[in-house]
Amino acid sequence: MVDKWAGSIEIGVTTHSPVELEFPSTMTNVRSGTWMMTGNGVMRNGTTILEEYGQNLDRLKAGDHVGVLRKDDGVLHFFVNGIDQGPAASNVPANIYGVIDLYGQAAQATIVDPTTDFGNFGLSDIDFGSDELRFHPRHGQNAIISADGKTASRPSARGEFNDAIVMSNRPLADHELFEVCIDKMVERWSGSIEAGVTLVSPEDIDFPSTMTDIAFDTWLLSGSSVMQDGSTIRNGYRLDLDSLRVGSRVGMMRCSDETLHYYLDGVDQGVACSDVPPGLYAVIDLYGQCAQVTITSGQQNSISHSNNVILTEPEPTLVSPSCSEMTHRFSRCAGKNIEIRNGGTTACRVRSYDQALVFSCDPIKAEEIFEVRVDSISNKWAGSLQVGLTTLAISDSTSFAILPSQATDLKAKATWVVTGSEVQKNGGVVKENYGPSLDRLSLGSRIGVKRSADGNMHLLVNGEDVGVAANNIPKNVFAIIDLYGRIDGVSITSNISADLIGSSVVTSVAMPLETASQVQLLSDEELRFTSEFHDNCGKNISCKNDNQTAERISSYNQGLVFSAKPLPQNHLFQVKIDRINSKWTSSLVIGVVGFSPEKWTPPSSALNIKKPSWLFHANSVYDCGTKVKGNCGINLDALTVGQMVGVKIDQYSMLHLVVDGEDRGAVFRDLPSICYAIVDLYGQCEQVTLMSLDRDVAADFPIPSTEDREKADKEDGQKEKLNLRQSNPNPTILPNCEILNVCSRFKAMLGLPEAFFTSEVSSCYCENCSKIRGDNLYSRKGEPPKDYALPFGWCKFNLRMPLKTDGQGVHDKWHIGFHGTKPGFIRRLLDSGDLLTSSNRW
Repeated sequence: MVDKWAGSIEIGVTTHSPVELEFPSTMTNVRSGTWMMTGNGVMRNGTTILEEYGQNLDRLKAGDHVGVLRKDDGVLHFFVNGIDQGPAASNVPANIYGVIDLYGQAAQATIVDPTTDFGNFGLSDIDFGSDELRFHPRHGQNAIISADGKTASRPSARGEFNDAIVMSNRPLADHELFEVCIDKMVERWSGSIEAGVTLVSPEDIDFPSTMTDIAFDTWLLSGSSVMQDGSTIRNGYRLDLDSLRVGSRVGMMRCSDETLHYYLDGVDQGVACSDVPPGLYAVIDLYGQCAQVTITSGQQNSISHSNNVILTEPEPTLVSPSCSEMTHRFSRCAGKNIEIRNGGTTACRVRSYDQALVFSCDPIKAEEIFEVRVDSISNKWAGSLQVGLTTLAISDSTSFAILPSQATDLKAKATWVVTGSEVQKNGGVVKENYGPSLDRLSLGSRIGVKRSADGNMHLLVNGEDVGVAANNIPKNVFAIIDLYGRIDGVSITSNISADLIGSSVVTSVAMPLETASQVQLLSDEELRFTSEFHDNCGKNISCKNDNQTAERISSYNQGLVFSAKPLPQNHLFQVKIDRINSKWTSSLVIGVVGFSPEKWTPPSSALNIKKPSWLFHANSVYDCGTKVKGNCGINLDALTVGQMVGVKIDQYSMLHLVVDGEDRGAVFRDLPSICYAIVDLYGQCEQVTLMSLDRDVAADFPIPSTEDREKADKEDGQKEKLNLRQSNPNPTILPNCEILNVCSRFKAMLGLPEAFFTSEVSSCYCENCSKIRGDNLYSRKGEPPKDYALPFGWCKFNLRMPLKTDGQGVHDKWHIGFHGTKPGFIRRLLDSGDLLTSSNRW
């Protein structure tokens, strides 16, 4: 082949004898008795009869095979790499000649033996109807089935990245594992294998280019996202298919409880989705980097009959009663006037009266109640909260742009909403005078919704079931709340029950026997876990002190470091800031990544990581390099020397940020089972040191009673606590507060003599410093006491009081007031000791 021209080989048949034919410049110019495949179309006598027929011949590479076959019934078939592209034409006469046009890039072709086996040439002896799991002979146009139906491959893996969907030859039985091993990968593309199940038979499916385009009766895993019918219903599943390598084994299984599980190298990764019907075919998409897979041997594919894999239940004592329930969460996808707060459990409408839709993070299970409490009411608006269920598949990454202004306007997917005392479906009233009007909700009222096992929607007001609101509700629906009109703030009060947590968060694990034997030693492993930095790090990093200290030796970036081992659950990975360089802006980034840093080239900064990663930077959080939340209350750029910051993954696979020993709460959920800690020594942060595990162990295990401790132990403990309290010499402001620093520089720019000011520490009333002090919006002072608003957003520099104020009770009896002025008047105001009137300003 040559790259100089466009187009490529054309193949077909003709009734014209080569002896009599006057050869044209291209065979498609022949106007009689000729059928040709050109590109991915079919032409008859120079006229296109099929525009989208099969694999595009213009994309073939050297070594590919093309063929043509006329069957006894007069139907013409073309083959590419042994794959029958299907019927191309009918009523083709018997006496025909084969034709090859070496057009464009195709420079040479060789006739091959028709008995040569280069795939499933459509004449295979494979018994695809047997009970043994194999790949079905129907598949995407770029896939080939070989090795007696056990291997599927994408031959032109460097030239094509999609159109290679393959399916199992029969539906899977309950508890039957369909598992494949990745045989071959290419580094040219992004993305990799996608795996799932579908109710659609391979005989009936019209194969799309990628598996995510199947828009009905299909459940699949793409990367770490679980999708149903082409829409994401869950992000951050524990298995990330994009991180697999050659030799990895991935499988899927439907259980009798209607849940779908995925397996990695024989280990159950937990429930991916629920309410999955029986009679499912396995689907594998050889997408992107994944070029070939092979089905593993049959008897090992059934967990219930395997001698190598067992199912184990988690120890009941590992989860305390206080942890047996977990609060529901709102999805991050919400109306544009909504703010999601408190780890996804509170929703507030911050402006206007509409554009305030919120959704449950996950689909509602049968008999599961999703309930909220009314936290705030704005009587300036009419109307009230609306609640219901929707089939619109929502995930944290869904754009709010697809959402209408009100729940009753959501008509793209089946949606049932209670508004006032009416029940509506897709905006049309289906029931009037249903129950108590939601317009009468008051502060503290609780409103809930559930889908019963018989498919009915029920509304609950203050815990009382109002009755059936609608029927024939499908499975996998999300709760929808519209903070409309008067109701502008709600908090979730319902919990995921213990049995649901067991299926979706703290999942039972299937593991090889040798791994199962180590389960009882897990807590001991956590105790022996020694934190150290991984040898693979950014090019500007130098690790020392037995990999306990990381130093950035040049520039401001290329400073990534990782934990040497995956983090155990409830283990605090914590670093102390040793050195700050104020010549740079911004500072440390910390979080976790869902892949091993081994043999991986770190980018210039953590925020450039597009693989599974969950990061804290400044006062924002990032998911795979994308900012998903801001104004989180703590600004990592404000941390200074001596302060400590860490991350921890709890038993529910939720990620916590810990600053100076204070847990700031869970921010991310559904993290993979294997995560490595990451620290980016960026900008001002030039050196950090890992902290000892002793403090973590003391927090997670019982402390001996007072009677059992020596006096010296008590005194040492008191000294240690005292030192911890003294780590911040001024607890009324955030260390290295950026707002205070800016205001201090502005004060210095004014050139005011220091004699005007006292030596007292300045006060900052920014959001973060106010939170540290626990400031209220208003305070009272003076005689008689009067309210005054604290100057939020301002900084206070204390003036030296004139001698004449001594004994006048200025600090105790005077009221508080504020006076605004221009920078040019400040010096004159301080010189005179009095406010300037309009007459004496000039």
